This record gives sequence, C-alpha cells and structure tokens, in this order.
Amino acid sequence: MAGFGDLMKLMSHAKELQESARKLKDELPQMEFSGSGANGGIQVTVSGDLTVRKISIAPEMLNDREYLESELTAVFNDVITSARGAMQEKMQAVAGSLGIDLPSF
Repeated sequence: MAGFGDLMKLMSHAKELQESARKLKDELPQMEFSGSGANGGIQVTVSGDLTVRKISIAPEMLNDREYLESELTAVFNDVITSARGAMQEKMQAVAGSLGIDLPSF
C-alpha cells in the first residue's frame, strides 16, 4: 500500500499547488511594476498580469518622435521583464515549497 500513500501525497501536493496558483492569479492584478526612461520624461506602470495601468510622457518628449518611440519601447520592455521575473519568482517559491521544479519562461 506504499504506492497508495504516494498517490495520496501527490494528490495533496496538486491540490496545494492549484490553490496557490489561484491565489497568485488573484494577486497579480494588484501588483504594480513601474519604470522610467529619458531621465524621467517617460514613466510606465503595468500590473502583475501585464495590464498597462499608466503611461506618463513629459511634454518635451513630444518634440522627437523617434526618440520617444525608442524610449517607450525600452521602458515597456524593462517593466515587462521585471513583472515576468517577479511572477516567475513567486511561482518558483510556490512550487519549491511543494518540492516541484518548474521550468523558466
């Protein structure tokens, strides 16, 4: 019956992982990640589920379209990278507490 005990333990871990994943899914929209570029002339905030919350552009940034586009791209990429990294850390912490090794994304 040792196999049955292992199966029950695995099912318990799966249930814990499912509950932790549900909690994390509920927390993600509440988390915020911000970044800035162009010496503070551009600010971007996204939520943990990668929804854009706020974009702020200083008036002087509007004079150079190519520079603005370049800086916006860089800031968005940085903020999204930060958000994804935080999500990955939280998921790894949840999985690690249950003895599961998740792949990176």
